[in-house]
Amino acid sequence: MSRFALGVIKFQREVFPEKKKLFERLSTGQSPEALFITCSDSRIETAMITQTDPGELFILRNAGNIVPPHTNQTGGMTASIEFAVGALQVPNIVICGHTECGAMKGAMHSEGLTNLPHVREWLGFAKGAVDIVETLGAGLSEEAKMRLLLEQNVMLQLQHLKTHPTVAVALAQKAVQLHGWVYDIKSGGVSAYDEASESWVPIEERYAAEVAASALADHACGHAAG
Repeated sequence: MSRFALGVIKFQREVFPEKKKLFERLSTGQSPEALFITCSDSRIETAMITQTDPGELFILRNAGNIVPPHTNQTGGMTASIEFAVGALQVPNIVICGHTECGAMKGAMHSEGLTNLPHVREWLGFAKGAVDIVETLGAGLSEEAKMRLLLEQNVMLQLQHLKTHPTVAVALAQKAVQLHGWVYDIKSGGVSAYDEASESWVPIEERYAAEVAASALADHACGHAAG
């Protein structure tokens, strides 16, 4: 723990003073650009991957980046989604899976989870994705099956997300957009689901139009300032 304590001290002495204005602004409230749902895996660093500052992402993490379908039973994920969409009115929701996901390996081989009953029950929310892989994955290598499972699980959780009332209303009002991503730990690459082509493509391809528009706007602002 001493290393973590030293990290806090460094933050207080070096990082915080450099971003003091940011934290002063954040002390009055938050207006995140996205609800970011990802895995609890310690290798996933959301701020590093997305290059965002505090206040830009409302983050929910759990084993397997799972979103249970909505029920009348209150849970942490359900309440947090409701708050992010209903109160904070986030305009984007991202569900991000990742390679080498222990949760998805467990979901694929649930017989090995007998000593982890709560984990086994939780991963039941990924069963639809597992069933798809078992049906469509005949002849695929284990690596290809796992990649398919990662993608199908994200797509399944996006479907679960739509059952939450606040999300359903926001979608009907076109007030929120849903995004499915898979992060590759080894390469740093991120794939995104493209609804138009019903396929997974590199993130730079999926958001090419938005990136180009943002770059054009930045160029215009820079030109105007000059």
